[in-house]
Amino acid sequence: MKTVYTCFCTDMIHDGHLNIIKEAQKYGKVIIGVLSDEAMVRFNRFPSVSFSERFHMIEKLEGVSKVVVQKEIMYDQIIQELHPDYVIHGDNWKEGPMKAIRENVVRLLEAYGGQVIDVPYTYSKEVKRLDAKTKEKLSMPEYRRKRLKQLITLCPIVKAIEVHSGLTGLIAEKTVVANGEELDQFDAMWISSLCDSTAKGKPDIELVDITSRFRTIDDVMEVTTKPIIFDGDTGGLTEHFVYTVRSLERMGVSAIIIEDKTGLKKNSLFGTDVVQTQDSIAHFCEKIAAGKAIQLTDEFMIIARIESLILERGMDDALERAQAYVEAGADGIMIHSRKKEPDEILQFCDLFRKSDTRTPIVVVPSSFHSITEKELAEHGINIVIYANQLTRSAFPAMEQTAKDILTYHRAQEADERLMPIKKIISLIEEL
Repeated sequence: MKTVYTCFCTDMIHDGHLNIIKEAQKYGKVIIGVLSDEAMVRFNRFPSVSFSERFHMIEKLEGVSKVVVQKEIMYDQIIQELHPDYVIHGDNWKEGPMKAIRENVVRLLEAYGGQVIDVPYTYSKEVKRLDAKTKEKLSMPEYRRKRLKQLITLCPIVKAIEVHSGLTGLIAEKTVVANGEELDQFDAMWISSLCDSTAKGKPDIELVDITSRFRTIDDVMEVTTKPIIFDGDTGGLTEHFVYTVRSLERMGVSAIIIEDKTGLKKNSLFGTDVVQTQDSIAHFCEKIAAGKAIQLTDEFMIIARIESLILERGMDDALERAQAYVEAGADGIMIHSRKKEPDEILQFCDLFRKSDTRTPIVVVPSSFHSITEKELAEHGINIVIYANQLTRSAFPAMEQTAKDILTYHRAQEADERLMPIKKIISLIEEL
């Protein structure tokens, strides 16, 4: 009997999946692959139930002869193992980033005469309702808050990008690209105080009050599901910091990063060009410990940002602080540098990893931007934050458009660079 293979990456079964199975039975014995958690994360489908629950859910379906694990988005390994006569899938994979998956399957099957079967994708109110229900579930605080810790265990390196509005949140949420025969996306979002202030036309000196910054979080959370890392600047007074922690945890934010400086905040990239005062180790440890003590869950993370390299205090000072902050309860260490080469960052990571192999390390490669994520991961780095690139790319584009309209007294010259408003609106889903 011929074999038909399909792969499911879902937390619930609906009519679309049942239709795939029904069509597959016409061609032979049906084998279904369950996409692993690690692969689902890359496929923009974060699981809301455990892998074993998903596996057993599919095992119970009528018409299924065998259920297997598919460990990768691409089908190379699974086709090599099963050698199916057919691979069946909804025809929605014929366009967009998923097209790369279909092309991969076609190439693999052609090598021995196998065939792809494209089934018309099931569009119905019920399917739409179930998909929306899954998304809403992932957006709830109890699911979103824990996702950053989960991602650290699932991904070689977690990629976060700055967002400062609902629209930029949608860009972070929905941007998926095909890199050769792989799909990739951002894993998390960074609510930057710099970009939040800039979007409001304010200086980056902790001028925007915490209530306003929480409103930005609300705007992003309403339309996204990915975990949020919050830029907490210095954290403010310890007495205020504990309230910030409690509020963020309740909202469903995954982590706050606070830097070990005191006084009026100055952007780190100014370094020693402006007066910046580093906090004492003892006082900053007290702030970390107070924040950890007020938490109600183990999911929320307090990450300590070390400014020693920025302020030219040396590697030994940075390592001493890292050890102290972890002992005080910090869930991660962010090490920062304004050098254009990553050498001192990598040196810190290598030295830190000699004594601590578990505490997550976070970096922000704004100045040393030539290093790749793979290279960072090789030095034990767990999270990379692209901290201001969306803001920096938007400003020159908007400024040039404004100049063109003033220069030509019409919009035609600018229009060829602009995204159609219909395409922008399509990012925004209606309930």
